[in-house]
Amino acid sequence: MSKKAAAPSGRAPAPSKRVAAASNKVAAPKKAATPTKAAAPKKAAKKSASAKAVAKKTSVSGAPAKATVKNTSASGTPAKATAKKTSASSVPTKAAARKPTPTPAKESAPAKKAAPTAVTPAKATPAKAASAKAASAKATPDKAAPTKITPAKPPRNESHTALVRRARRINRELGEVYPYAHPELDFENPFQLVVATVLSAQTTDLRVNQTTPALFGKYPTPEDLAAANPEEVEEILRPTGFFRAKTKSVIGLSKALRDDFGGEVPGRLEDLVKLPGVGRKTAFVVLGNAFGRPGITVDTHFQRLVRRWQWTDQTEPDKIEAAIGGLFPKSEWTMLSHHVIFHGRRICHARKPACGACPIAPLCPAYGEGETDPEKAQKLLKYEKGGFPGQRLNPPQSYLDAGGIPAPPLGATIPSAPAPGASAPGAPAPASAGPAPGSPAREAG
Repeated sequence: MSKKAAAPSGRAPAPSKRVAAASNKVAAPKKAATPTKAAAPKKAAKKSASAKAVAKKTSVSGAPAKATVKNTSASGTPAKATAKKTSASSVPTKAAARKPTPTPAKESAPAKKAAPTAVTPAKATPAKAASAKAASAKATPDKAAPTKITPAKPPRNESHTALVRRARRINRELGEVYPYAHPELDFENPFQLVVATVLSAQTTDLRVNQTTPALFGKYPTPEDLAAANPEEVEEILRPTGFFRAKTKSVIGLSKALRDDFGGEVPGRLEDLVKLPGVGRKTAFVVLGNAFGRPGITVDTHFQRLVRRWQWTDQTEPDKIEAAIGGLFPKSEWTMLSHHVIFHGRRICHARKPACGACPIAPLCPAYGEGETDPEKAQKLLKYEKGGFPGQRLNPPQSYLDAGGIPAPPLGATIPSAPAPGASAPGAPAPASAGPAPGSPAREAG
């Protein structure tokens, strides 16, 4: 009985060898798990600090890993799963135990090389380029600031309603810029206005205002001018240019007023256009400013500006008058004419508009045709906008209150000198000065 009992005890080591073999088989995957070594450096290349921490932890847990393999080998199947888990932790343990120093050195080296290559060229260059672009973008708007406030040109298919709104807005803005707008011909009654308007053809209002004091001083009524000697009238009107034709016109309309209208200027368009030298433009000037009846004055300034603003593309005065009259109510026609003419004479010139000093630049579709530099444009301003005398010797008080300067009389050399005929264009003082400006008048003509 003792020998049989010993037999089982003597066979006991056999299972231990099998267990050892099993453990050896389980340990084999430890060597085969070398691919995890390649995976470990990849993770370590990203974060070297985490690799060191993992190495320390695995080195400490290396002994329990073997114990775990022994314990799990008895249960068969779970042992393999556990062995796989422990092999992952045991491999870095051996690597860390054998070569602790060179492993992080190799792992950290690519990290140091990758860091500068990824950061230095990629981030620094775009930053400089972006800053350069930003600087250029900031510099460009400063120089081209007026272009930002310039609206796009009206669309080709702009509706009539949109055109009306745009045109009326420009007129409102001009009304704020020129609240003192007025006819720039000196006159005291309808007769003086109709004669001055006829004389203003092919010359400036300033030259007419400097000439009419002598004319009205000598011929104050239609009857006086109708009976005047044409040669004497020609001598007075010489400064205005085309003085022979203008002499015939003013003497002829004076005779018509004397013979057909009892020496009074008629207040109807149909009657005015019958007078010699009087057309629709002159008639509307007289009706709007002497009788208070609405009218559109289509002179050269008016024609130029309404086309620049693309209110119309017509070129004939009658068609321009009809087109613009359809955009505004009749009550605004007279002041509209003054606003547009004032702006055309002072800022929106024919040859070189002062775009850089234009108060309605944001509304103008033709912005940029003239000088856009504010300093250079300021030098192009005329009359009160540029600090120079106006065209009237006897302007309205509202014009004087706005900073306007009366125009000098004919032959005067000092613009700021008081005008002799400022009190009344038909006073004897300007008439007596008539012969004096005769010689300069010839030079000017």
